[in-house]
Amino acid sequence: MFDGMNPVDGFSPLRIKEVVRETRDALSLVLDIPESEQRRFTYQAGQFLTLRVTVGGQEYRRCYSMSSSPALQQDLRVTVKRDGAGVVSNWLNDHAAPGDQIEAAAPEGRFVRSDSDRELIAFAGGSGITPVYSLIQTVLAAAGRARLLYANRAAESVIFADALAGLADRHEDRFVLHHHLDAERGVVTAEIITEFLGATADVAGADYYVCGPAPFMDTVEQALLSAGVPADQLFLERFSVAPVPVDDEAPVTEEVTIELDRQTVTVDYRAGNTLLQTARMAGLKAPSSCETGSCGTCIAQVTEGSARLLNNDALDDDEIAEGFVVTCQALPTSRTIRFVYE
Repeated sequence: MFDGMNPVDGFSPLRIKEVVRETRDALSLVLDIPESEQRRFTYQAGQFLTLRVTVGGQEYRRCYSMSSSPALQQDLRVTVKRDGAGVVSNWLNDHAAPGDQIEAAAPEGRFVRSDSDRELIAFAGGSGITPVYSLIQTVLAAAGRARLLYANRAAESVIFADALAGLADRHEDRFVLHHHLDAERGVVTAEIITEFLGATADVAGADYYVCGPAPFMDTVEQALLSAGVPADQLFLERFSVAPVPVDDEAPVTEEVTIELDRQTVTVDYRAGNTLLQTARMAGLKAPSSCETGSCGTCIAQVTEGSARLLNNDALDDDEIAEGFVVTCQALPTSRTIRFVYE
């Protein structure tokens, strides 16, 4: 729904213009952006959309990266791979059709290209190719250089296979593509990463982008740092969130005080809930979007008490030291806690 020209609670209804079957288990949704929403849905390569979908009467929010490139003036598209336990990804793969309407929040994310003219060296695993593909298209469109190691279980799992091959053919002097298939070589190891970097005489002369399953990303990250890649030139995109761990030594939280829009509400705490969930249960319309600790929409500052973060891809160390948290990933660790939405 719209309130005048502005979307209600941050989500706009968009029409699915086309559904492109990329592989048996992955599809792309090409979205029709109305003229009135063009500015709001302007994005950078590497960013994502948060989609809001109702399945079986329950509302879900999930983040999906754009696979289109803003530099090529393509229709905005997101790519969704089926997941064994993924309610939304599976529902979209089974039911999304041209003409359907889907709700989306404005593009977000920090997995983006700076003004750097350094070579882009990317490592993607499975559906992690989605934001990487957007980045590579954009770099090549600007006459830049790129290299990609793309890991999949088998050849039939490779998303954008033909499109990547086309890029490699058209830009053979500026784009190196290497496919890694687990079925043939086993999973990616540090040695394979080092082998791929073999032609990199100066590791600080490139920017590195990594997206894929957690074990793949951990392996690549450690190998790159061990090879001397500067930490500030290494960019990681994670959307999976670890299960909530149990901390038997943490004080039992009893009371939570929330300040939002000049309202102050104090409620009893229900064990296991994040600060965002607690705010919602208190009847507050707290800001949120991705709910994975990536976008920063739900940032608040803890002014009394303490909290720990399950996942954080939005705040730097200085902000955390000042008490800022992403409330969707924050669990209280003190008997009482007070936090303020800015």
